[in-house]
Amino acid sequence: MRALAQFVMRGPLQAGGVAAVTTAIPLLFWIGAAVVGLVILRLGLSQGLSIGLWALLPALGWSWIGQDPTALAVLLQVTLMATVLRATLSWEKALLGGSFLAIATGALLPVLYPDMLDNLVRAGVSFYEQYNAEVARSLGDELESVIRQSMNASMTGTFLVTGVLMTMLARSWQAGLYNPGGFREEFHAFRLSGPVAVLCVAIMLAGSFLGLNSLLLSWAFGLPLFIAGVALVHGVVGRKNMSGQWLVMFYIALVLLGPSLMVLLLVLAFVDSWLDFRGRIKPSGPAE
Repeated sequence: MRALAQFVMRGPLQAGGVAAVTTAIPLLFWIGAAVVGLVILRLGLSQGLSIGLWALLPALGWSWIGQDPTALAVLLQVTLMATVLRATLSWEKALLGGSFLAIATGALLPVLYPDMLDNLVRAGVSFYEQYNAEVARSLGDELESVIRQSMNASMTGTFLVTGVLMTMLARSWQAGLYNPGGFREEFHAFRLSGPVAVLCVAIMLAGSFLGLNSLLLSWAFGLPLFIAGVALVHGVVGRKNMSGQWLVMFYIALVLLGPSLMVLLLVLAFVDSWLDFRGRIKPSGPAE
């Protein structure tokens, strides 16, 4: 991937070509988004937009002709977050920007892609009626509404997660080329400020009380807390100079335990925003 980043940064023709080709190829759209993010982070929004136009054309093609907004949504997410990150040098503000864009995306999906959502909802209703009839009966007339909100939130959340990961990939490419070790240091130190952590929790809790799509709000504003929780684990392992096997075990546990460990990470990230656990840990010397 480093070789690809080096090739992209040779000039606008190389960057635009890679962005256009990878966005046009199914399942490679994420590379195009990361390329645009790298150009924005290194050269600024003006240069990034000129390269982004190369990726935008095939993304619009997939969105309009193929009725698949994934490439377009991820490209917009990366463009916004990379722009905010370059301007503010703050992952907190970049992630919040992505969260608010996710809310807007969730609101626009039913308007711009009603047929796609209707097909997904019909498939979901059919699945529950056939394989989980008890749940379908318990929900009754609300089954379709619940599935519609779940589908909308899941799609929007997937766009957001992919956008965050591609922005991180672009940042790691930038660091690898121009500031080795910079992304690792930046990620290990990342934590949310107290007020922002409170804002994220408040918005997630407000959804159910206000009759909004609580699952969508949980995806959008739970992700910054989740990223902060993962950064906390990486930061503690790095600060204590522990073996990388601890991170391997952490990610295995994350896959096996799933929601339980995710909730714990959210809680730890919220508490860390006020107590700064890493600042209280004395760095270990180099391992022998």
